[in-house]
Amino acid sequence: MIRLTLTCLCLVTWFSNSAAQDAAADATKLWEHGLTGSVAMSQVAFKDWAQGGESALAWTLNLDGKSERKGATTDWTTSYKAGFGQTRQGDRGFRKTDDKIDIDTVLIYKVGTYINPFVSATLKTQFANGITYDANDVGTVVSRFFDPAYLTQSAGVGYQPLPEVKTRLGAALRETSTRRFTNFSDSPSTLKIEDFRVDGGLESVTNVDWNLAANIIFKGKLEIFQAITGSQKDPIVRTDTTLVMSVNKYISANINVQVLRDKLSSPDTQIKQTLSVGLNYSVF
Repeated sequence: MIRLTLTCLCLVTWFSNSAAQDAAADATKLWEHGLTGSVAMSQVAFKDWAQGGESALAWTLNLDGKSERKGATTDWTTSYKAGFGQTRQGDRGFRKTDDKIDIDTVLIYKVGTYINPFVSATLKTQFANGITYDANDVGTVVSRFFDPAYLTQSAGVGYQPLPEVKTRLGAALRETSTRRFTNFSDSPSTLKIEDFRVDGGLESVTNVDWNLAANIIFKGKLEIFQAITGSQKDPIVRTDTTLVMSVNKYISANINVQVLRDKLSSPDTQIKQTLSVGLNYSVF
């Protein structure tokens, strides 16, 4: 693990020097930034409605951005996603329906047309408390901001067979940080309760960004982490797939499906599906 960490640091230093040379060679080259925000809301209210029903209000806010710099020898891309949503039904208070912070940065050193070495880092966590409710509608906090937080660093080789498809494979370190909810980080094979966990292994990440039609975009991400060190023997698999169908410049319908297979956090395969229709706005 120490050797892997030192190797990653050496690669980061090497790539950073290459990026600095790019900046010196082309001082006028600027970063290209893009940020899109979307908001969706639904509401229904009843008063003296003979057919029955229950008032409800739901809203979701999403931000999707990318910063990219292409130089002579390096490409540096940082993607960042954030989402938060709540719903209220009847006399019950607001409950969370969406909560996501996802940052992914990749630095590529260009040596060929399709295959190039890279270093990368990702961070995943949430904004607010995660709460589960029992049959008596009693809530229990099961997660919160940076509890847990997942940080992964990797170095390896990237491959781009098509302009719309990018995949990379490399040696990786995956850290899980917790404070109160140690069930996400504690190893069942040790007596000590661990609030910080480090696993070394292999990581594969595949991104797809495909314009299926003039107003339909398919975005998909598949992440697989296979631990080699530690007690986590089963692979961690995460998918995040979105289909965006634009009605016009400002209105679109989004279908998002997320699948997570991580036996340390849950023995079951976790699935989340969201359908929303709302307003989009390109900040820049």
